[in-house]
Amino acid sequence: MVGTVQARGAFRCCGVRVDAVTLDDTLDRLRAFSRGTDGHAVHLCNAWTLALARKDPLLADAVNRGDLNLPDGAPLTWVGRRVGFGHMTRRVYGPDLMLAAALAGRAWGLRHYLYGSTHEVVAMLARRLAELAPGIEIVGVESPPFRPLSAREEAELVGRIGHARPGVVWVGLGTPLQDLFVDRFRDRLGATLVAVGAAFDFIAGAKPQAPVWMREHGLEWAFRLATEPCRLWRRYLIGNLAFLAGVARGVEVCPAVQRP
Repeated sequence: MVGTVQARGAFRCCGVRVDAVTLDDTLDRLRAFSRGTDGHAVHLCNAWTLALARKDPLLADAVNRGDLNLPDGAPLTWVGRRVGFGHMTRRVYGPDLMLAAALAGRAWGLRHYLYGSTHEVVAMLARRLAELAPGIEIVGVESPPFRPLSAREEAELVGRIGHARPGVVWVGLGTPLQDLFVDRFRDRLGATLVAVGAAFDFIAGAKPQAPVWMREHGLEWAFRLATEPCRLWRRYLIGNLAFLAGVARGVEVCPAVQRP
């Protein structure tokens, strides 16, 4: 199964590697990761991630060290098809991935740790996942402080997660904080860390999702901008333009990461 994902290849856009994978490929890889004890980093990439990475070498380096960089945004599937990855017909959307892993992971004993958002939202998320995937193993639910962790807090976090022994840690801190967190803690936690962003809010029901037809036609940004204009205008107006500028500079086909 690991070989299936590796064989897909990848492309580099805005200086960031994006793996040409599907949702099924991703589930196969998560299952393969869960069989070992090494830590792994999974990033969900969209136009905003890549726009930020163009200006932030630290973020670009962090994402490029990822074991799996998923095409979370519809524009990335369009770019992938343009450079020859015809199988990229659908994006690997964060909420879909989280729900699919919650359902499928029951068969192989996947243990979940939820880290991010507010106390209220993460508690709602845990309850909702338990409703949608009866029998799911949620071994930790945590909302971190809205500031950098101290060295002592980092050590305590590593201890808590190590004691819980999750197979996957879902991280919902927002871009770029979640991507930097996943990169920083991957080798300290011995689990697969997935920077899944707004999936916490959407699955919990804390924020409305765009209609399916908008999500499938690359128009989710318009819905989110209309619902949260003050918070998201920079992301979708300036960010989208920066992403398009990066695409115009060229897209390079490259090998997928070969880290086991």
